[in-house]
Amino acid sequence: MKNQKKSLSFLVQAGLIAALYCALSVALPFMTFGTVQCRLSEALTILPVLTPAAVPGLVVGCLISNSIGLAMGANVAGAVDILLGTFATALAAILSRAWRRYRLKGLPVLSTLPPVLLNAIIIGAELTVVLFPERTPALFLINMLSVGIGQVIACVIGGLLLFTVLKRVPTLKNYWE
Repeated sequence: MKNQKKSLSFLVQAGLIAALYCALSVALPFMTFGTVQCRLSEALTILPVLTPAAVPGLVVGCLISNSIGLAMGANVAGAVDILLGTFATALAAILSRAWRRYRLKGLPVLSTLPPVLLNAIIIGAELTVVLFPERTPALFLINMLSVGIGQVIACVIGGLLLFTVLKRVPTLKNYWE
């Protein structure tokens, strides 16, 4: 019975994280998709530090939001983003979870770096290849920096702010690992 409760709790957490990620992404498509982007939903990439359920939750949320973005006509990278964006999110979530114990003054700063770096590189390359016929190193660097800056705002600043708030909510302490 205890394992069943734990499995159900994991599934509910993952589902809630996926739904929240998707809702935040799709609600602001002008900030979510494009060469200049700052996905507010990316602040949730700090959640693997708190719960393993965040890993599949973020992956599913990203997959669904990128698919909805494509259906809306907002996802400028198209179907490629469904695959590469989801891959970048999955890898970043796994690494963020793996690095959760490394803290700087109690904050999991290192865990904010995988989503920043992986998305800057992978999505920067994706945008360069999909949107621009001239694929120069300078154009890739511009796209990489554009995505990276948005990720720093969402993941580092937003993520650490979210982490700080969530750690202070007494009723949530039972749900975090």
